[in-house]
Amino acid sequence: MIQLFELPADLDLGPFAAYLWRQRIHHRITHLQGQQQLWLADPADADFVMEQFNRWQRGEALENSSGGASKQVAFPWWRLPVTLVLIGFSLALTLLTGFGNRLGWLHWFSFVDFDFQGGYLIFQSFPTLLSGGQWWRLLTPIFLHYSLLHLVFNLLWTWELGRRIELTRGSSSLLWLVLFIGISSNAAQFLMTGPLFGGLSGVIFGLMGYTWLSDRLKLGPGFGMPPALMTFMMIWLVLGVSGLIEKMGFGAIANTAHLVGLLAGLVCVLPVWLRRNRPQ
Repeated sequence: MIQLFELPADLDLGPFAAYLWRQRIHHRITHLQGQQQLWLADPADADFVMEQFNRWQRGEALENSSGGASKQVAFPWWRLPVTLVLIGFSLALTLLTGFGNRLGWLHWFSFVDFDFQGGYLIFQSFPTLLSGGQWWRLLTPIFLHYSLLHLVFNLLWTWELGRRIELTRGSSSLLWLVLFIGISSNAAQFLMTGPLFGGLSGVIFGLMGYTWLSDRLKLGPGFGMPPALMTFMMIWLVLGVSGLIEKMGFGAIANTAHLVGLLAGLVCVLPVWLRRNRPQ
């Protein structure tokens, strides 16, 4: 992401930003120390955007060229590998395990391995997992979903949050966020309720917390997430604890994963804040 220009904060860029979105030009507008900055996701858009900005300032009609339509077709999917892998793995493992009904597949991806004997599930111990080198189990529960509604809800949020972080901070940043938040929330849920749980919800709460706090502290280009969404997620968290979401058809709710995921996402902002505020 590159900064194209910096302008006084009292200049209303709303109409120009709306024009950029119609042209399918991904961008962010941030505010810092009485100034506002326009950031572009794709440096190749810089010349076109600058030309149209100058026309807009002169009061001339902006070009509604075929570039807008071509950008929609040529969306840079290759710049979102982590987001697409999260969605792809979630779809694949959820369908492979039959929404948790195919135990023969499910035991390969649950937090600890288990066997079905005499009508009972026999779980291995956590130390056995570590000594056996089955480290993938620390993360793979995030890809397991036990209802269609839960899967669709989480994939929509993964796309919305993942692409914003990946385009703004890069793929490596999103990858480390998912690893830290996912493993932290999985471990906490395992300690509270045992090994049979799953879903991307803990990661989603963490990514939401990360984007919200980063924008609040103005740590680089903004993610553009409306603050009301954080309020919605907090209400969702409370509803989950109350049991209402489970009654709505989402299945058993991993509330510990949600809470710990949110806290882990907030903690991930700390290194960035420390780097920005360390003494010169």
